[in-house]
Amino acid sequence: MNQHHDVPDLRFARVSGAAGGLHPRPNAYVCAERRERLALDGAVLVLFCGEEKSRSSETRYRFRPDSDFYYLTGLSEPGGVMVYRPEHDEPLTLFVRERDNDAEIWSGRRVGPDGARERFGADAAHPLAELDAKLPTLLDGATRIITSIGRYPSFERRIHRALEALHKRNRYGAAPPTVLVDARAVVGEDRMVKDEAAMQSLRRAVDITVAGHLEAMATLRPGMHEFEVEAIVESAFRRRGAGGSGYGSIVGAGANATVLHYVDNDGLIRDGDLVLLDAGAEWDLFTGDLTRTFPASGRFAPAQAELYDVVLRANEAAIAKVFPGSNVDAIHRTAVEHLVEGLLDLGLLTGERDRILEEESYKRYYMHRTSHWLGADVHDVGWYCADGQPRPLAPGYVLTVEPGLYVAHDDEQAPPAFRGLGIRIEDDVLVTERGPEVLTASAPKTRAALEALIGSVPYSGSLRHFGR
Repeated sequence: MNQHHDVPDLRFARVSGAAGGLHPRPNAYVCAERRERLALDGAVLVLFCGEEKSRSSETRYRFRPDSDFYYLTGLSEPGGVMVYRPEHDEPLTLFVRERDNDAEIWSGRRVGPDGARERFGADAAHPLAELDAKLPTLLDGATRIITSIGRYPSFERRIHRALEALHKRNRYGAAPPTVLVDARAVVGEDRMVKDEAAMQSLRRAVDITVAGHLEAMATLRPGMHEFEVEAIVESAFRRRGAGGSGYGSIVGAGANATVLHYVDNDGLIRDGDLVLLDAGAEWDLFTGDLTRTFPASGRFAPAQAELYDVVLRANEAAIAKVFPGSNVDAIHRTAVEHLVEGLLDLGLLTGERDRILEEESYKRYYMHRTSHWLGADVHDVGWYCADGQPRPLAPGYVLTVEPGLYVAHDDEQAPPAFRGLGIRIEDDVLVTERGPEVLTASAPKTRAALEALIGSVPYSGSLRHFGR
């Protein structure tokens, strides 16, 4: 492999899985520290772990717990409820499914109330069947209820029923909370600055994400299908111990790359196509989010190279704006300015630069924002603005930087050589006191490095060998 172009050696791209194949989880001490950081000021925090969702008939999707709930408990079990009041003798109360031998034979082991206390640090734990009876008492006297507003309507109704029960008992001394607060304003803000455990999980997720992209690029060949690339990258995630993908993988070849959230992944990859791969591995519920665009043939055509270099310059300039005190608006503005300059140079846009920026006519080719928060959710929680102003970046924030250009295949105003080209370059960036730390830096993005990597490893699994 051509090391002159700084192409990662796939022999060193393996990331070992967890010991014994067990998926990691935060320990009870980490979760307790996170709970203790929350400024509740007399409020009670009530969170729901979520429910299993039907896929079809009698099958269900693999369960993924609510991110806030898991962040504060480490528990991943359908139906779980946490009630946290730090000033109480028993601050953390968990409600979980009871142990049931018959049900566990079919659907796996349950933690049970005893396990909730022993393994997850609950001060009190009860069967889920007792939630409605015990919740009013646990809410009594709190000033506010902090919960996930709008996310779980059926669970919110249970909270309202508990409040109604307290109102009816007010004449006997019960004091119902009078304010509901969205958990995003409390838990979401704590998740903005990544603690040490969060960064360990996120770095692991990013490292596995990069390894999956490297495998996919190294084995790519014209004649493969998009779903084969999807299978390669997601298999690489799982083989390295990831829980799976943090979001639906995007593999868009040719004009499919101009669809921002293209997830069909069923097209044929033809010689001469650019392939846009946007995929991220999930580790301990933290997810990487990486996009690379590369030529299926291993060489960029002239127009592809010109457009690619515009996006790469925008990506690098925007990353340079990631430092304490900057903000996502400044990052986006920098990316847009570089993209507009490139579009003018290539003849995709005409007119005055400042007028194009003011009228946003560039949105014909760049219609999305440049950054979003990244963490336990791929589009992570945390406010972007406060009092109408962009939020200043601070050390410990993690965000994406992902400029792109997308020229529709039927855009008659564009020069023919650019039609049907979709290019996005996305990196995950940690804000530090010293400036940006690019967590995805080991994923190549210069044209020379990509051209040296594409198709560099033999691959024989394509369906083209089977008449497809």
